Amino acid sequence: MRYFLFLFVALLLVGRNAAASNDVIEALQNQIYKARDKVLPALVHVEPVKKVYTSGEKQRTLVTGSGVIFSAEGYVLTNHHVAENAEKVWCTLSNKERITATVVGTDPSTDIAVLKLNVEELSDKSIPFATLGNSDTLHVGQIVLALGSPLGLSRSVSMGVISSIDRYFPDNGSMISPYNLWIQTDAAINPGNSGGPLISLDGEVVGINARAVFMAENLGFAIPINLVREVAQKLLKGTTLKRAWIGVEFQPTKDFREYMEFSDFNGILVSHVEENSPAARAGIKPGYIIQKIDGVPVHAEYKEDLPSVRKRIADLPIGQEVTFSIWYNGKAMDIKLKVEKEPFMDQPEFEADKWGAVVKGLEWHIYRMQMLNDYQGVYLTGVKSGGPADLANIRGGDVISKINGQKINDLKVFQTVYEQLNLNGDTTIFVELVRRGNPYFTVIKLPESPSGNAKQTFNKLGEEN
Repeated sequence: MRYFLFLFVALLLVGRNAAASNDVIEALQNQIYKARDKVLPALVHVEPVKKVYTSGEKQRTLVTGSGVIFSAEGYVLTNHHVAENAEKVWCTLSNKERITATVVGTDPSTDIAVLKLNVEELSDKSIPFATLGNSDTLHVGQIVLALGSPLGLSRSVSMGVISSIDRYFPDNGSMISPYNLWIQTDAAINPGNSGGPLISLDGEVVGINARAVFMAENLGFAIPINLVREVAQKLLKGTTLKRAWIGVEFQPTKDFREYMEFSDFNGILVSHVEENSPAARAGIKPGYIIQKIDGVPVHAEYKEDLPSVRKRIADLPIGQEVTFSIWYNGKAMDIKLKVEKEPFMDQPEFEADKWGAVVKGLEWHIYRMQMLNDYQGVYLTGVKSGGPADLANIRGGDVISKINGQKINDLKVFQTVYEQLNLNGDTTIFVELVRRGNPYFTVIKLPESPSGNAKQTFNKLGEEN
């Protein structure tokens, strides 16, 4: 009798637990539906028509990505790598209307871009938009949904959890993120999901999907929405972000603290100082520990602490003097320096079609690879096979430092000189390059004209030198 009573109670408890589990699952399912329905109407399928210069001349290609509307005016968040170099942007909305959008601004350092829908093309001017949440409140293990257009398949939803809220990547490859840590999730993120929203079960956008690791199972990364919001607000005020720069690189103090047995030592270790930078001119050297910036303590014990210190410097007022409190070899000192604007700004590529070449403003990796002495010049991103530049043995990756003896400071100067040469009808152009850290001289020969400008150019070059 006792046995049957025990069995009856056990079956009753199992039934109640199963019923309770079903209730929990149903409640979770309803929460997922509500979160989906709050954001899905604001999801945008983005199709930019891009300029590409891989062969040394302008071509066009259509790519796909995702975005999310975040205001009633029709502003859309997406990735920089989705919108960069876009000549035209098509956006398909939740009601299947396909309209154009303009690129308000992009920021390669955070991979954020803002688009503006051309709302006058809409038949229904009421625009659904999503609510931006607070990424600082996220927790590892929290359930999230990734929305987007993976592999061109429109309006997709995948579910997973947050695997990490502070994933750090060194500045190499495509995961450049000097100013932020990444949200890692196992919600499926595929090509085409880029720029789409990562949302909480409250139906708020907590991140912008950006990257996935291929040949890995559900290893995706999103940009925290708090950083996205900050960058978007700045882009809405102007198309480019101007960041402060002092010319130093850092590393965490963990190993230093352990070696020196300074358990309570705070600061950030200077690992490299760029030549001719504000820090170098002020006397900051590798091995110095920066402990305060204008009286505010800074600390980076681990690599995950580096982005916040970099951002602290990037947000300093450009052109103003700042005090750095330094510790070195047991001594404390204050060093003042004037903060400058970051010397390398993302600029669109420029096609020098008469030369059969494409150039761009300098970037950090070219500056480092070519071991340049300053931050001036333009580099070749592509050379057309059989074109005048190719016949002059100019290669992709070369840095142009002078043209006909005139120093090329930046892309704007190059464009001015190039256009003037075309206007003059010059057919022989003397070019000084830097290749793998070494100087290189060559001559571009253009189709002959009866003006005799080649001789004039040679004489002018001799006079200037």
